[in-house]
Amino acid sequence: MLHADAMDILFVGGELAPMVRRTDAAEVIASLSKALRALGHKVTIALPRFPAIESAGVLVARRLSPLVLTGPDGSRVEVVLFDGRLGSGADLLLVDVPGGLDRPDGGDAVAWSTFARAVAAVVADRSRGDSPFDVVQGHDWIGGAALYLLREAVRTGQISTPPKMVLTVHDIVAQGAFGRESVSALGLDASHFTPERLEFWGAVSFLKGGLLAADLVTTVSETYARELATPERGERMDGLVRAQVRGVLGVGSGVDYAVDNPATDPAIAARYDADDPSSKGRCKSALAQELGLEIDPERPTLGVVLRVGHRGGAETLLAALPKLLKQDTTLVVAATSLEDERLAERIEEAIAREPERAAWLGRPTDAQLRRLLAGSDLLLVASGHDPCSPWPMRAQRFGTLPIAARAGGALDAIVDCDAELATGTGLLFDALAPDQLVGAVARGLAAMHSPRWSSLRRRIMRLDHGWERAARRYVTLYKSLVEGPRPTAPSAPEPLRA
Repeated sequence: MLHADAMDILFVGGELAPMVRRTDAAEVIASLSKALRALGHKVTIALPRFPAIESAGVLVARRLSPLVLTGPDGSRVEVVLFDGRLGSGADLLLVDVPGGLDRPDGGDAVAWSTFARAVAAVVADRSRGDSPFDVVQGHDWIGGAALYLLREAVRTGQISTPPKMVLTVHDIVAQGAFGRESVSALGLDASHFTPERLEFWGAVSFLKGGLLAADLVTTVSETYARELATPERGERMDGLVRAQVRGVLGVGSGVDYAVDNPATDPAIAARYDADDPSSKGRCKSALAQELGLEIDPERPTLGVVLRVGHRGGAETLLAALPKLLKQDTTLVVAATSLEDERLAERIEEAIAREPERAAWLGRPTDAQLRRLLAGSDLLLVASGHDPCSPWPMRAQRFGTLPIAARAGGALDAIVDCDAELATGTGLLFDALAPDQLVGAVARGLAAMHSPRWSSLRRRIMRLDHGWERAARRYVTLYKSLVEGPRPTAPSAPEPLRA
């Protein structure tokens, strides 16, 4: 039951863990919505009607009347809407886009524009009734397009009492860049293709639209919030980021302990916790058996997670593999995305040279990934571009020491261990380079021989990375927006040249 101060919040995105996952945004959308529901707020998640959602057993119901979208040229598009509910209590608004959006990395400008227009139309309709949304939170460029359309609807008087709008940037590399014809796909006229509006380096950027429209911009770690304002990490949008009146606020992500909990996880071979982690050894042997590797309980197991694609660190891992494979370890490599198939094949070929001590998982299921976490002693997060990777925090929960480059969210999740292991929660290395990576792994292997290894393992398992803290921070931010001045006829966004 909702409490008297409960807010009605709409998330707009293109992913939802564990059903539709392409980036770490999938976990954030699923876990943050769940945590907000646990605090008593109403949350709806707007997504395209991906087939994987219903395939996972989520029941949805079709709305009787289709939504008709009309463009400035008089064109009409009919969109069918579906409603559903997750086990967390969050509601689903699924948009069945004509032509189809069957996966988060598919679709063209027309399909994603139609999705954004449909969401904006639903929000506008709700604003005219007795149950308007208090906050609309767009996630990355997909949500950014919807926010821009909502701001335009406010400017043109279609919404008299607008919701407050928050844009969360999970990764500024993905900017939703399309050709100039996508302006009309958004239902807008050519005046929106200017540097003051959607035009960005000759293309239409949906993310830029969200940055212009949002009342508040957040990102997924405090470190990444600072990095976004720099030319080195801002991906040419650092000027827009620095122009944000409120700044860009970093709100750390978390771990869903209902999922990542070695004391209760049915997917792993044996349960254990910080008080008694002894059964972790059974998980280690079970992982080796599952993958057809030689079972040696005394040999360290090094798990690796990486993105095989843009800035994912796969090239660095490939270069470091000859030295890593010479170590007396069991090596298991998993990909969280496979954007470069040829590069993935080269990693698989290198690992296949040591079939008894190394395995390539490709892109495994979440249950397989949790077995990797439970069965590894060390987890190498092989990426130099992780705004807020959940992997260090997930590894810590499973008593697995994380190793990562000193950048992005890793700096928020890991305190570098001192030489005596008296302090610290993981290992950091300075740059994503083969020698640096191999050196950090060597530090991890040496740490396992320390008399303080067991106490370090218990210490990291007792860390609190739960989502409640982040959810409460967001509630405070929402309230500061909702309870502040709320003009009924706001002006257009200030002209801003990127």
